[in-house]
Parts: sequence; structure tokens; C-alpha cells
Amino acid sequence: MTHSRNLLHAAVLCAALLPAAMASGTATWEMNSYNDFIKGKFTGISLSREGRLSLAPKVDTLFTSDQPVIWSVAETADGTLYAATGHRGRVYKIAPGGKSSLLWTAPEPEVFAIAADRSGAVYAGTSPDGKVYRIENGAATEYFAPKTRYIWSLVAGPDGVLYVGTGDQGKVFRVTGAGRGELWYETGQAHITGLAVDPQNRLLAGTEPNGLLYRITGKDKAFVLYDASLPEIRAIVPMTDGTVYAAALGGSVARRAQSAAQAAQGTGAGGTSVTSTVTSITVEAQAAEIKPPDPSKQQSSPIAASAPPVSTPLATVTDNTGVDKSALYRINPDNTVETLWTSKEENIYDVLALEKQILFSTDEDGRIYGLSPDRRVTLVTQTNEGETVRLLAGEHSVLAATGDQGRIFRMGEGPGANGSYEAPVHDSGTASHWGSLMWRADVPSGDSIRFRTRSGNSAKPDRTWSDWSEPLTVASGSPITSPNARYIQWKAEIAGTAGTTPALDSVTLAYLPQNSPPVVRSINVSTQAAPSVQAKAATSSTASYSVTVTDSDASSAGTTTQTLNRAATQQITITWIADDPDNDRLVYNLYFRGEDETQWKLLRSNLHENSITFDADVFADGKYFFRVIASDREANPPQYARDATLVSSPVIVDNTPPVVTIGASRRGGATAHVEWEAVDGASALRRCEYSLDANGWVPVEAADGVIDSLREKFTLELSNLSPGEHLLVVRVADGAGNTGTAKVLLK
Repeated sequence: MTHSRNLLHAAVLCAALLPAAMASGTATWEMNSYNDFIKGKFTGISLSREGRLSLAPKVDTLFTSDQPVIWSVAETADGTLYAATGHRGRVYKIAPGGKSSLLWTAPEPEVFAIAADRSGAVYAGTSPDGKVYRIENGAATEYFAPKTRYIWSLVAGPDGVLYVGTGDQGKVFRVTGAGRGELWYETGQAHITGLAVDPQNRLLAGTEPNGLLYRITGKDKAFVLYDASLPEIRAIVPMTDGTVYAAALGGSVARRAQSAAQAAQGTGAGGTSVTSTVTSITVEAQAAEIKPPDPSKQQSSPIAASAPPVSTPLATVTDNTGVDKSALYRINPDNTVETLWTSKEENIYDVLALEKQILFSTDEDGRIYGLSPDRRVTLVTQTNEGETVRLLAGEHSVLAATGDQGRIFRMGEGPGANGSYEAPVHDSGTASHWGSLMWRADVPSGDSIRFRTRSGNSAKPDRTWSDWSEPLTVASGSPITSPNARYIQWKAEIAGTAGTTPALDSVTLAYLPQNSPPVVRSINVSTQAAPSVQAKAATSSTASYSVTVTDSDASSAGTTTQTLNRAATQQITITWIADDPDNDRLVYNLYFRGEDETQWKLLRSNLHENSITFDADVFADGKYFFRVIASDREANPPQYARDATLVSSPVIVDNTPPVVTIGASRRGGATAHVEWEAVDGASALRRCEYSLDANGWVPVEAADGVIDSLREKFTLELSNLSPGEHLLVVRVADGAGNTGTAKVLLK
């Protein structure tokens, strides 16, 4: 058969066809690996470890029970299947050809376990108030009553012995005949969740809640093969070479017990009346608390008519997000253990060892995975049921029982005729214009792959989304026809002929996101001393200037008068915070405007940094506003560029010190009275002090009691003055820190 390598490409639409406000950069959504594709929905599609989608083995429905769940399935030597269901306690018989019939309805609501021996006899374990029934020639009789709440597992040995795994006391019973059973091993655990007999006729038992796997070699004789980090050992598969495969999960026994409780409260099985009281079970990660029934709350009534209420509701297992939910282990003949597979999202329910690979099933849409000898995992098929709880080997097929819809599927060896794959929803981040698809695939002659798309603005597809498009005519380069939106999804419909299958390797979807405007979140304006002044002040322990007079100055012809410079030159620093939803590089323009002005003046342009510092004295005293305009014009064509603006709060620039004017002053003996006035043109006055004869500064209050306006008057009364002259210096500071001084000589 001839295979052709088809590379089907489609170009992105040119910018001229796009609506306004679209970003210039084309984005792509590409899927080309196992981790990419595994997130989608599979219908009749397999996924290889290399990330190739192909037609899955043909799957057809062998049996539908019309019951909420199939808990267990057993197979006899002639290929007949027996399915145990809940919540009506029914057992069905399915012939190899698919013909089915209701075999038996149990008095109890749940049949969690079923097994068949070599003679063809079928054993069913019921719950709650567990009993084991033997079904032979269509008739069921009570076979063994272990006096426990639940029977979780049954297995028949090659010698005809039946082993019974129970809860809520974690006991294993060995039953050799009707009514002839003995306690074989007591684990100390709460539940026996799995049983198997190895080729050496040794019993293997999995437990919950500590995830222990036992090998039981005789009455009260056992060895722990493995202590798992997960609470429950669910499936056990012994091999002829001594290897044991075991599946562990986060604890499903509580869910099954909850089902039993709900069944006891709701619809019961028809027929015999029984008394049922459900024990409260709390299952946690590594411990189980078992509370015995309260006798005062026990009620008796026929289940068929009205089920008794549950004394205490059962707790479900807590799902610890981020930790492993399940794992598949291989215990080697030398008792070393290898972890073959783990998952943080899926629970593993059953394992089937085939000649070339290990199959295991999970609760993620009823998936069935394959594990090759080199530990490469493939998704074999997806039943799209809630969970696949049981796997069995059929003749040239694999049988899979599902939980939520109570069905048994038959998976053949050859690929099906068709299937489909739905990609996960892609979030483009904003409303986008869709381009076209490009994919790589091997498509044998006569086979086909067709693509459809749909889009919407909700994270999950619902009725607000567009319908699936008509198949894309990618060969002629037609674009995606789904409407512009934020989210998009594609679907591949794959068809094969005569046992062949296409293989899809990668899919790339191109789109142009809407250009979102930047956002300016804040503007901050602050003042500080100029760096040169800061450095000079840091090197001096006293002041920014000094005057030195030596003895030689007295004999000189004259003395030079030194000018003391202003202590600081102020600078203004403006910083802002801005970002762009598309991560475009931003460029900034900075403007200013006085309070009494109407037009903005450009201060700086084409800034890439988000701060600027300049001398404050470039502005006259007054109130100013600053405006930042952020633009993504450097990342987008002019017609698509977007910008954002933010204006600062008013900022007062004050470079001029207050003017201090001495008014009336008089002295009388040891007392003096001085008045002065201070005026500032830009900012309110904030502080006033005086110094007498160059001593320390003493605060002075305003005449009206508060220093808070542009003009203030001050009065000072001095007493206890010594005879002679006294120098009084006053200084007043404004809100900007500028200081004005004046002096008066008191004689």
C-alpha cells in the first residue's frame, strides 16, 4: 500500500484584511507532543508516546446493564461473563456472543465482588452486612457469612478454595465449602481491597488505608511485599516469573461504601427482606477511623419496601491537589519495587497483563493506557464513560467494564473505521482574528483527515459558542471561518479504509490577537537634594561650608568677606508604573501644565525608562500637573498602536524662601518684646524658631496659634536678659523646606 506524506499548509491572512486595533505580531497555537494531545477528548482515537494521533482499536458495546455501575466482572473457562452491579444488587450473565440475561438479584443492594471457579460456579459478595452467595445452574444459595459490613473482593484458587476480602475489619477468610470458612489472616487494616492467587498458589492481598500489599502463605502467616505511599492497593496481577503488578490509588473504598449507603436509603433489591445498618467510615490518606454502629439508631425494615436510614453519613476521600492520586508498581521476584506510572489527575482501577504490553484503566473519561516493556505509555482508547473499572482478556480482544453507565465494551485488535479528536480549548488572551490551520500527517491513499473549528468567549464551550464549522478545505488554503473571539477549539475527524489509519503528528493554528491598550497605573512625584549636594554633605560632619580665620588675618590690610552658598539644590523625580497586556515594549512621553495654564508642554519624549529626574528650579514657584502617555507604537503599525494616559495629582513647586520682616521691637531692662511677619508666595508656612545670641533654636507659635497659611504674624516676649546687647535671629520654613531669616539687635 502506498503512503503519501501530506504537508497541508495555510498562510495567515494579510494585515490589510484585518480589522482595526489588531496587534502586528501573529501568534500560533501548536500541538505536537504527547503532553499537548493528552489534554483533549478522544473518540475512537489512540495517542502514541511520540505524540501521534491515529485510529484506536475497534470498540463495540458488548453489554449494557442499564444499571448505575458495574462493580466487578468474572469470566468462566467457556468465555461467559458475569457482571456484578449496584445499586440494585443484580448479577448479569453475558454469553460470548453478547447475549445477556439477568441471572440473579441479591437481597442486598450492592454486589461489589464476583468470582468464578474452575467448575463454572459463580460467587457473589454482597454489601452491606456482607454475605457470599454461590450461583450454580441459575440458582443462588448463601455460601458464607463472615459477619462483616462489606465484602470488597473475592478470588477462587486453583484448588477450589474461595478467599474472601472484607471490611470494615480488614480480614481475609478462607472458605472450603458451604458454611465452612475460617479466618485466614487479619491484617489490622480497615479493608481488603484486592485479592489474587499467584502461580505458586500463594494469596496476595491489597489493603486500605495504609496501602499494604501482603503475600499470605498460610494461616496467620504473611509477608508485606510493599508499603505504598498511596492509601489503597486496588488491582493485583501476579505473573508466572514471580513478578507482581499492583495498582494503588488515593482511596476509592469510601466512594463505594457511600454508594452502598445511598442504595440502602433509596431503592433496594427486590425479593428477600433483610436488615441493613451502614457503618460510618472515614478514609484519609494514611489512616481510617471506624466507628461501630450505634445500637440505639439501628432500624430494621424490608429493603424492597423501604430501606433503613444510614446512622451516620460516610465521608469521601479528600483529594490532595498536587500530589499523586494513583500509581502502577512492579514488584520484582527479588522484592525490589519499580514505579512504572503515576498521575496527579487520574485514578487507576485495573491492570491487565498481555503478551506485549500492560494495559491499565482509569477514571479520566474511562481511558485505557498501554505500557510497553520500555515503559513508554500510550493512550490506547477512551471509552468516554466516567471510569473503566475492570479489564479482561477476551479471544483476540480486550473486554472493558465501565462504571457510570454499567457497560462492557469489546476492544479488537485492528483499528476502527473512524474516530475524532477534540483539542483542548485555547485561550488567545483577548478577542482575536483567526488565520488558518497547518498540520503534518501521514494519510494513506483512500484515508482522510478533516478539520472543523468553533469559537466563543466563555472558557468552556456552551450554547453561546459558534457551531462547528464546515470541514476546512485546507488544500485550497481557505481560512478558519469561526467568528472572532477569545477562545477557539479544533476537531480532527479521521477515517481509514481496509484496516489502515492516518497518523496526525502536529497541528498549528495561527491567529492575530487584538492589540490591547497599555495601562498607566500610578505616577509619583518626589523631591530630593541634588546628588552633588548629597555627596558633599556626606563628607562633612557639620555643614556644607566652613569659614576659617587665623591669627595672621589680624595684621593683614583687610579681611575678605566670604559668601555662604545655599545648602541644597532641589531636584524633582517623577516615576510611573505602566504595563501592557500583550507584553509590548512601551515608550513614554512626559508633559507638564501649570495650574493656570490650558495647554500641556512636552517635558521629555520617547522615554523607555519609567522615571526621570531634573532640577526643580527650571519651574517657577506654583502648582503643576504632570501627564504620562504610554504607547505601544514601537511594537505595532501606526494604525493599530494604542496608548494610555494618566495625570498626576497637583504638585507644588516652591524654590523661594519665606520673607521675614521684623516689626516692632522694644527692650526695657531685663525684658524685650519683638514682633515679626513671614510671607511665602507658593507654599504654606510650617515652622518658626528663634535663637538668642547664637544659642540653640527655640520653636515659636504663630500669633493665631497655628502656623498654616502663606502669611503669619509672630510675637516674642523675652525675660531675664542680662545687661548689654543681645542678637536675636528668627527663621521661618515653608512647606517645601525653604527657610527665610531675619535678625534684630536688642540694646
